[in-house]
Amino acid sequence: MGTLPECLMRFSKNLSMLSLRMNRIQGVIPKKFAKGSNLRTIDFSQNRFEGTLPGSLVHCDKLEVLNLGNNRVEDTFPDWLGTLTKLQVLVLRSNMFHGFVSSPRAARPFSDLRIFDLSNNNLSGPLPVRYIMKLTAMMNQDKGRDKLQYMGGDGYQDSVAVTIKGLEIQLVKILTVFTSIDLSSNHFVRELPVDIGNLKSLKGLNFYHNNLTGYIPPFTGNLTELDWLDLSSNKFNGRIPRELADLTSLEFLNLSENQLIGPIPLGRQFNTFKSDSFVGNPKLCGFPLPGTCANNSRKIPPITILKENDTEHGGRFEWRAILMGYGCGIVAGVSLGYIVLESRKFEWLGGLVERKGANMRKKCRRNARISFQI
Repeated sequence: MGTLPECLMRFSKNLSMLSLRMNRIQGVIPKKFAKGSNLRTIDFSQNRFEGTLPGSLVHCDKLEVLNLGNNRVEDTFPDWLGTLTKLQVLVLRSNMFHGFVSSPRAARPFSDLRIFDLSNNNLSGPLPVRYIMKLTAMMNQDKGRDKLQYMGGDGYQDSVAVTIKGLEIQLVKILTVFTSIDLSSNHFVRELPVDIGNLKSLKGLNFYHNNLTGYIPPFTGNLTELDWLDLSSNKFNGRIPRELADLTSLEFLNLSENQLIGPIPLGRQFNTFKSDSFVGNPKLCGFPLPGTCANNSRKIPPITILKENDTEHGGRFEWRAILMGYGCGIVAGVSLGYIVLESRKFEWLGGLVERKGANMRKKCRRNARISFQI
């Protein structure tokens, strides 16, 4: 509790980490960060800081983590933070940042940024396209790494709270391959920028609770490492692009409460999503929603493998019934064939007897005529 003393910032040359989270500290953030600061981590999250961000933070040119989440900071977006070339984690969530996200001052702003969280503020205007198109660290797929690494190295290891698959989760350690963008619960407008399709190492994307419009573009299918995607509670329209259904890493999807239309694509991960992912789109149809599409072509995906013990859905009973019917059909067919053959046999025998009798009668009449003549 209490306030943060101004003199503490004088020691920033000798500190590499300053973590004061969850201490109910109030007042403003001290204005004077010393030049030549060695601070690598600043974590002031979950306090009661207010006022604006001090511009002297630009002196912390070695800063990798800046976490000011869950405070009462009231300011416009600090575009000057883009000059910190080593910054990898920027969390400004749940404050009172407002207004448009202004154009970057640096030529390559936030080029090393891996976690970009502006959620739960009052930011407005178009999405910050000019920043998104410069997020180089989210464009490179580091599949060639031999082992997983955590931020902070062998010393102090950073932690951060992020929203993953609709749940707020505290990452005790931050993997260097973990990347996410969270701009949810603001007032952003217009369409998704094309440049998002270039972020091929992106793991998570949260844009829910904004005023975004237009189609969900097909280039979202380029996000081959995407683990979760939440575009709920916007004003997206048109059809769900087929390219989304081809993302094999996608484990969580929320497109609810939009204005989407047409059939839901089938295949791969889309067959695993529940109706919660699509509710609130009155003109959307097909599995897993309860109703089918008007052309009746959007039925439940077929189950190609029937488990042997799947008695709950009547699988074993249905196969037994089919086999029994097949067996009965064979018996009935053989019996009917036998009856037909026998009836034809009797008919042939009757005809033979009748022909024999006729021949005998003719022979008797002939013999009688010969006897009469004699």
